[in-house]
Amino acid sequence: MNNVKKKTLVLGASPNPARYSYLAVNRLRANGHPVEAIGLREGKVADVDITKERPAFSDIDSITLYLNAGNQRQYYDYILSLHPKRIIFNPGAENDELAKLAVENNIQPVEACTLVLLSTGQY
Repeated sequence: MNNVKKKTLVLGASPNPARYSYLAVNRLRANGHPVEAIGLREGKVADVDITKERPAFSDIDSITLYLNAGNQRQYYDYILSLHPKRIIFNPGAENDELAKLAVENNIQPVEACTLVLLSTGQY
């Protein structure tokens, strides 16, 4: 298993236990990854506060998306400004436009499920 801890921004985070973004925050933390979370509503998942703001986070390795393509558009400039190494497009979040922008900005687009990557040791 990969022991490198990757600071991750969960974009589309939710305090609702029925949402996949909620599970992702919990599993990322359980695997020791530092997590930041942005959502439509403020709240908390595990020890992670969800904000509605767009802080200038530093050292973001991965951004994992839990927003559909239409809802991602308002975050394009913000996502690119964080200079992550990769953007994970979870099922339902696939977006060719943002993936193209990512490549143009030396960011790796990954169509995958964060939960599967974590459970198989590929995160």
